Amino acid sequence: MKNNSAYHHTFQNLQENGLSFEQVFERIVTFMSFNPKGNYRLMVGTDSQVHKSQTVFITGIVIQNEGTGVWACIRKVVVPRKMTQLHERISLELSLTEEIVAMFTEERKNKLIAIVLPYLYEGSTFTMEGHIDIGAGKRNKTREFVKEMVTRMESMGVEPKIKPDAFVASSYANRYTK
Repeated sequence: MKNNSAYHHTFQNLQENGLSFEQVFERIVTFMSFNPKGNYRLMVGTDSQVHKSQTVFITGIVIQNEGTGVWACIRKVVVPRKMTQLHERISLELSLTEEIVAMFTEERKNKLIAIVLPYLYEGSTFTMEGHIDIGAGKRNKTREFVKEMVTRMESMGVEPKIKPDAFVASSYANRYTK
């Protein structure tokens, strides 16, 4: 997969391009270390958009200190064909999210937890969420996939979020798929 030009493994945001995952992780550590007494949510989610001859997938990584700010970046993956089957597209969105979540190894998660650990009794928190661009509403075409996708995210030990709470996928990543 690494040699396939359809997959792009660097990250970017408005300030930086070409970031490796290790650099992304260090940015998250720096962001959290600036105020270790925070309430942190590490969120990963993917959205896609079908274009004329390709399908663009954007995975967002967002670290939020609730009420005080965020640091975020994206990774773009382009599949060189129109992916018209909804289940296939949703499944690949989740696979790309799972791939990033898996990069946050136990060692890395423990490093992030260690930042807030001395301040737990002062209210500091750290959670990790997987944002899935699906909804359970009656009018939502993706509702039949909710159980499958939520189970996949839970099996990775990450709290799944679906619409309307899956804003990293449905809002942040979405803006870069166009």
